[in-house]
Amino acid sequence: MQTKVICGILIPFAGTALGSACVLFMKNKLNPLVQRALTGFAAGVMVAASVWSLLIPAMEEAESMGQWAFVPAAAGFWLGILFLLFLDKTIPHLHMNSSKAEGPASSLGKTTMLVLAVTLHNLPEGMAVGVVYAGWLTKDAGITAMGALALSLGIAIQNFPEGAIISMPLRAEGVSRRKAFWYGALSGAVEPVGAALTILAAYYVVPFLPYLLSFAAGAMIYVVVEELIPEMSEGNHSNVGTVLFAAGFTVMMVLDVALG
Repeated sequence: MQTKVICGILIPFAGTALGSACVLFMKNKLNPLVQRALTGFAAGVMVAASVWSLLIPAMEEAESMGQWAFVPAAAGFWLGILFLLFLDKTIPHLHMNSSKAEGPASSLGKTTMLVLAVTLHNLPEGMAVGVVYAGWLTKDAGITAMGALALSLGIAIQNFPEGAIISMPLRAEGVSRRKAFWYGALSGAVEPVGAALTILAAYYVVPFLPYLLSFAAGAMIYVVVEELIPEMSEGNHSNVGTVLFAAGFTVMMVLDVALG
């Protein structure tokens, strides 16, 4: 069981690291069309994971509330949105293809703020994996090992393009290939750390599982709407981001239903 949990929380980090490794053997810059496609795919996976792996299980966990079973899901969802909004306003960070940093004024370098922006992306994903595995470990939350694995695999799949999207532009900014890889990989380190901390608190987490599942969903949706959708839509008009969004959504939906 412990091996399954350790592997499960490391799988998303492995996706980020593998994506970041693209900088070691690819050109210095991603084609804008490819970048929009990868971002769209990642957004689709995150939206599907939020619905099938987090919000629906949250409402199923609250079935005893009858027609009010939506309350924990709605409340947790909004807490997740507001939490990411808070982080967005209090942590200096720089989004891809943007020349103006967000958050409070800071003397941090551009590279550091780019990594912080991606780290903010990864935080809710780590929380989501941790909450799901915590629910599985307690045995009474209705979450299966395969269902938890489906979420880990789905997030790893969408982390692969995210790893490339952070490491390749860093290389284009003049960062060495090796450093660009490490910056990209380390941006995903928050995921296993956040997941592990959540699992360690499993005894306290489970009574609030419906709220925490939907909290992670709200945080992930915030990232999608605030950052990924604008990034996949910028530049010359193209449907590639939309088509890959649908592809990512489908992949995550299939994983969750087939494995869950």
